Amino acid sequence: MLCVPSAQSKDSTNYLDVLEENEDSGLNWEVKANNRYFHWQFKEPAFLCCKRNKYKTNIIRTAKYNIFTFLPLNLYEQFHRISNLYFLFIIILQGIPEISTLPWFTLFAPLLCLLFIRASRDLVDDIGRHRSDTAVNNRPCQILMGKSFIWRKWKDLCVGDVVCLRKDSIVPADMLLLSSTEPSSLCYVETADIDGETNLKFRQAVAATHHELRSIRKMSSFQGKVVCEKPNSRMHHFVGSLDWRGKKYPLDSGNILLRGCKIRNTDTCYGLVIYAGFDTKIMKNCGKIHLKRTKLDHLMNRLVVLIFLCLVLISLALTLGFKSKLQDFREKHHYMSISSQRSNTKESIYNFWGFLILLSVMLPMAMFVISEFIHLGNSMFINWDAEMYYGPLDTPAKARSTSLNDQLGQVEYVLSDKTGTLTQNIMTFKKCCINGQIYGPQETPQMENPYLWNELADGKLLFYNKELLDIVRGDQDAVVREFWRVLALCHTVMVQEHNKQLQYQAASPDEEALVTAARNFGYVFLGRTQDTITVMELGQERVYEVLAMMDFNSDRKRMSVLVRNPEGSICLYTKGADMVIFERLCKKDRTEIATEEALFTFAEQTLRTLCLAYKEVDPDVYAAWQQRHQEASLLLKSRAQALHLLYNEMEQNLQLLGATAIEDRLQDGVPETIKCLKDGNIKVWVLTGDKQETAVNIGFACQLLTEDMVILQENEITRRIDASCDSDNNLHDSKIRLPPQLKMAMVITGDFLDQLTITGMDQKPRNSLRPQGLAEESWQEPGQQPDVWWTGRLPRLWRSVAGRLGACWNSKKARPLESPQVLRERAFLDLALSCQAVICCRVTPKQKALIVKLIKRHKGGVTLAIGDGANDVNMIKTADIGVGLAGQEGMQAVQNSDYVLAQFAYLQRLLLVHGRWSYMRVCKFLRYFIYKTLASMMSQIWFAFYNGITAQPLYEGWFLALFNLLYSTLPVLYIGLFEQDVSAEKSLQMPALYVAGQKEQLFNYWVFFQAVAHGTITSLINFFVTLLACWDRGEPNLCDYQSFGVIVALSSLLSVTVEVIMNIKYWTVLSVLAIVLSFCCYAFMTYASQSEWFFRLSPSTFPFLYADRNVLLKPFALLVILLNVAFNTLCVLAFRTIYKMIKKSLVKVEEVPPSEEAMGEPISYLYREARVRRSSYAFSHREGYADLITQGTILRRARDTNDELAGEEDQPPLECEVPPLFGDSTWRPRRMSLLGKKKLSHIEVITSEMLVSISRRTSSVPKQASALKELAGRPTAARSADHVRVSSPEQRPPPPQDRSPSPGRRPTPPLGGWSSPPGQRPLSSPEQSIPSPEESLPSTSLRPPQPSDGPAAPPPDQLPTVGSQPTLQGKLWPWTPRRLTWPFSWPRKPFRWEEPAAPQAPQTPNNTPPQTTDDSFVTEQSMEVEFWPLERQPSSMEWLPAQEHLEPEPSPPERREGQA
Repeated sequence: MLCVPSAQSKDSTNYLDVLEENEDSGLNWEVKANNRYFHWQFKEPAFLCCKRNKYKTNIIRTAKYNIFTFLPLNLYEQFHRISNLYFLFIIILQGIPEISTLPWFTLFAPLLCLLFIRASRDLVDDIGRHRSDTAVNNRPCQILMGKSFIWRKWKDLCVGDVVCLRKDSIVPADMLLLSSTEPSSLCYVETADIDGETNLKFRQAVAATHHELRSIRKMSSFQGKVVCEKPNSRMHHFVGSLDWRGKKYPLDSGNILLRGCKIRNTDTCYGLVIYAGFDTKIMKNCGKIHLKRTKLDHLMNRLVVLIFLCLVLISLALTLGFKSKLQDFREKHHYMSISSQRSNTKESIYNFWGFLILLSVMLPMAMFVISEFIHLGNSMFINWDAEMYYGPLDTPAKARSTSLNDQLGQVEYVLSDKTGTLTQNIMTFKKCCINGQIYGPQETPQMENPYLWNELADGKLLFYNKELLDIVRGDQDAVVREFWRVLALCHTVMVQEHNKQLQYQAASPDEEALVTAARNFGYVFLGRTQDTITVMELGQERVYEVLAMMDFNSDRKRMSVLVRNPEGSICLYTKGADMVIFERLCKKDRTEIATEEALFTFAEQTLRTLCLAYKEVDPDVYAAWQQRHQEASLLLKSRAQALHLLYNEMEQNLQLLGATAIEDRLQDGVPETIKCLKDGNIKVWVLTGDKQETAVNIGFACQLLTEDMVILQENEITRRIDASCDSDNNLHDSKIRLPPQLKMAMVITGDFLDQLTITGMDQKPRNSLRPQGLAEESWQEPGQQPDVWWTGRLPRLWRSVAGRLGACWNSKKARPLESPQVLRERAFLDLALSCQAVICCRVTPKQKALIVKLIKRHKGGVTLAIGDGANDVNMIKTADIGVGLAGQEGMQAVQNSDYVLAQFAYLQRLLLVHGRWSYMRVCKFLRYFIYKTLASMMSQIWFAFYNGITAQPLYEGWFLALFNLLYSTLPVLYIGLFEQDVSAEKSLQMPALYVAGQKEQLFNYWVFFQAVAHGTITSLINFFVTLLACWDRGEPNLCDYQSFGVIVALSSLLSVTVEVIMNIKYWTVLSVLAIVLSFCCYAFMTYASQSEWFFRLSPSTFPFLYADRNVLLKPFALLVILLNVAFNTLCVLAFRTIYKMIKKSLVKVEEVPPSEEAMGEPISYLYREARVRRSSYAFSHREGYADLITQGTILRRARDTNDELAGEEDQPPLECEVPPLFGDSTWRPRRMSLLGKKKLSHIEVITSEMLVSISRRTSSVPKQASALKELAGRPTAARSADHVRVSSPEQRPPPPQDRSPSPGRRPTPPLGGWSSPPGQRPLSSPEQSIPSPEESLPSTSLRPPQPSDGPAAPPPDQLPTVGSQPTLQGKLWPWTPRRLTWPFSWPRKPFRWEEPAAPQAPQTPNNTPPQTTDDSFVTEQSMEVEFWPLERQPSSMEWLPAQEHLEPEPSPPERREGQA
């Protein structure tokens, strides 16, 4: 029996698929705590009859080889190259004396050298992986052994062990969180390696283990049993239950700490190991190491096969000719030994193999040996490039793979991570706009700290503006005062004191930057309790009573806090996206117009903006609202919808204060690099686990997205793909293309991708691509129009191109046997490739790899993946080229990459300079090597027709052996290492030159056949011109066999040398030296091999005695050699001149103007106007923290002296810097849109009767059961509200009834602000002074101060009340934490509350309110139906995330966040 959580507790992405899989596979993974023997007894089949342990150890091995498998596996991989098999075959033939024409060692030694070079390279790479694995496996951790925690290594962990983790520790295995020292056993984790988000996420232990396991003794006696799903790669899902003491407690991903997560802001936590080693989810996602081969490697493999077949055919033809002449030869030359030894057939067979061995030099081994040195040299040039050296980190570029350099010049797709790759993970407060006035950064005065007047200021803040600082310190501008109050009050930041300094702990870096900015300007957030916030305002401490917190989420796009200030006034402070704040302003004035212009400026500068607003609430209005809010909090169904209606009602008639602009700092040179790559026809895709708003804002910041782009959303993408698939492949034949003026971009989520790909996480093909949520509209706020991106003028745009949109992504005819899923994939990919930019948000590490596979499978283009975190490892391994950035997220990406860079900007030089040069050099090297080999060795075939078609060689044996190794090697080696067609500066200035590599123009089948034809013609000229010149000359020293061979050999050598001189474009001293040394080598080796001493030593091995000297002394022979070289050179020059003339004439073609049919509507419809403002809202705050604050879950208690776990202070030993592994991948996809604008038509007051009717209406509809099931399976992205485009003031639709714009220009607002509508108090005037806390604090709404030595709860009769409404304290659930004072507030001298009129309740003798222990909250209720403890406590200040009106009960924030 398994108690499975409700559908809302799971992310809707694949929840139904997960349940189907669980039904098929069964939840049969059992884990018993503190019982290793239980797990050791389980075995599973491994190979044949062998078995292995079912539960793996925590040892990981990512290396390819070990000491026993290195030699066989490496040889197996090396002989995957067809060339190696070919050379091995020829060496075997050479070892047979009857057919050998060349010594066997002439090929065996080079092959052995080649295998050794490649094996050494693979061994060095694998040693690095072994070192990384050893460092990870030897990390320390504390394991419960008996009655105490003992330090052990990660590799000693086993399933079922209880582990103690400290702050900043890395989680060693997938564990169930049992308890922690935080309130309610919360545990904060950082998952930047997984989803790229720097904001913290929280996990929570089961309430039963939180209350019971509070000592080491209880922990050691814990005998719980976890039943869950088998190990899988679904990082966002976990289904299981804890069976303990006869009760079952449901478990989900919110209770699990994944391997690689880093513990943050949590002193100590304890977990039970569920999965270990390769069973952990992150290791299931890390992928395998692939053998990467370049395009040229694959092409050479095919060419080797082609050349071998040609050699076989040539040898067979020559053998047939030999057999036809053999009988006549025997009759005429009966005295030869051949006539009496073998038959004609047997002799022909031997002759065939002899020809095959003789002609094998046409595929020279030296070419492959020299190519390895070329690859090595180009890799060293990358390592030595000073332009790619990053001084701050002392990190140079490094080529970890030496065999992929030429492929760097053929990259078509760059798939990049965002966080840490494009950005620096640093948020800075850049600018602000207050009351329409923009305040930007100014230079700080030298040798002067402008914030010395503020002893609580943070010295790390770089923002400084003297004018704004003077206004703040003057405290005369009410708008400025309220602006900074919003930043100091409206947030979920927690504060601690460390070394007498305030330390903020924020859920996102955005919030920390905003609160820190307010801190430096005198509005210092000091601390919070469950219902108060303490702020130091310009030296005066003020305590605000928190009446309600309305948290941020992706639907609301705003956060609000309702407080009562010390003067007794009730104020609402709100911050959020510009489009939602402007809709809720009381009226349109000059401040809004000026702020809108400022937001337009901020958006152009790619800054992340938030608008701030304020209003004062009438007490009577608040009292009525609070009553309805409490009633809505008690609803069992549609609670979230009712609360959102109430929040929306309160957040009306706001007064705009201004806007903030935060810079998510990009790495240096990122926009320029992306622009340069795009100019080089390289498509850049961004794959990130971050949410859409942030990713899109970064897309604009790095100029990947531009204002004139049409951004396709998932619903339109789905419609076009379905239309393409349903058109019976008609669109595939269409040749009509979109006009080039139309620029499109695509933004998709991991949910959409998972529904598209057939190789998704669950390995189940979908029956339909359409997201389940498209058929159902998500809940809209009252008066909100449907958020569709084609509102306004854009429908005209789509009508102009809708008929032709499918043509541009279906250029290739679909294969008739392809399945519908493959057709969808192909249609999607073609549409994506027609876009100028693609951004994939909320994708998992495995989905990143799936995108790479999708491109490689359907397009075959060269892909390059670049990232810096462990979440990018799978993508880096899967791509053709993997680039790891040596950043701050560890070295895991670096260890698995092919190239290492310190900055993304260096990718530009790596590809456009080193990559293009390497590709050009290798292509020139291959073409020239094939040419020179055929030019010299094809003469062997022509010579066969004049020697009786026998396998007698034309050249001296040593010339054959050394021609490709010494005589012609150095010039071609120079080409492969140093050749440049243009300089590095020109390569960066002209990115279009890179297209040649993408189109494989420099070496392909056509270039190969050109080289073959060129070499054949050269050999024909050299052989037959020499033959005609020497025919019947009768000179013994000129027309003999040896002299003839020397003349042809010298002609070939000089011809190929002249050709290389004409091919070299980058002349240096080295190029001249290479040519001179080649001739010197020929002269020296020829003189030695033809000397009398060697001839006397072995006449058969050195038969050409003084052959070269005799030829060179004859002027006629020199003239023949010169004639051959001149004839070859003139033919080449004439051919190239004619070819260039023909090519120029073909290029000059008249440009045909585009027809109206192709263009559609005028171009003006294709672009948005320049002054239409794009919302630059991007806030990384995670929902749910306000709920934890208002319920008191997140607030710390005083440490219990009986709590043994909290008292431990044993610190771990210092860890070495080792590569961190992956962390938890927890995110939620969000829908966005940049091209629409939502407006509210009216706001309806929500009454109690309406709330009751909502609940009844929801429970009475008979179709709700099926609707809820469909809703559970819908993607979250389909249910969340889209972003909208905010138009300029001139283009804005008519405002709501409560916001009538005033015509014309308004005068400058008065100092006190614009007049407020009835029922709202205006901002305080400058003359009004802020009373001291002792005079202004209310006497009836704030609790008495708590003693500093420990929190204490007031008696029931003194509990604070809100609006005279009853609270829910009597209905607390068993595990609900008490309301306690936040102990980490900035210590201030406590002042006494003056409450003369308030009656004092009797207290205990020590004047301390009675305290309640934790045990008073514990009951024996079954946990089988209590899925979400945090949700079960209704509160008057409760916030729950927005859900559909059909949902019976919303998911708690931590569960929603944990399911991606």
